[in-house]
Amino acid sequence: MAVTQVRVRRIAVRVVLALGGLLTGLGLLLIIAGWTEDAKIDGHTGRANAEVVSVSFQRTLVRFQTPDGAEHIPSVGVLYPEALEEGQTVQVEYDLRNPELVRVAGRGTLLMLLPVGTTVLLAWAVLLPVVWWLRRRPDGV
Repeated sequence: MAVTQVRVRRIAVRVVLALGGLLTGLGLLLIIAGWTEDAKIDGHTGRANAEVVSVSFQRTLVRFQTPDGAEHIPSVGVLYPEALEEGQTVQVEYDLRNPELVRVAGRGTLLMLLPVGTTVLLAWAVLLPVVWWLRRRPDGV
């Protein structure tokens, strides 16, 4: 095998490993962000009934009122919106200092562990065989 092919394979291995590291890092950041937002809500918790206004792939919007009578529709949507339907009424918890930060009551970061963990695990299940294939010695060498 030519020296250039060996060099290309080494670079490819590094790129694949970097991709795996990037995906793992993003997964960890996602979990840390969820935990941080949950901690903010848990520190100053307000509760309200909310109406699900809109459900889309990007976000789920809810409308609720705070005790001061102000109506809120957080522009970033509600955290942990699984299985919500438009028109549904749900209990939500929000940060009293920042009503834009709202989650469905009783849900938290633990709900993210399975999908994020599975995604990272599947990524490595694909990437590690690619690394093995790139590092193997060709027959006849």
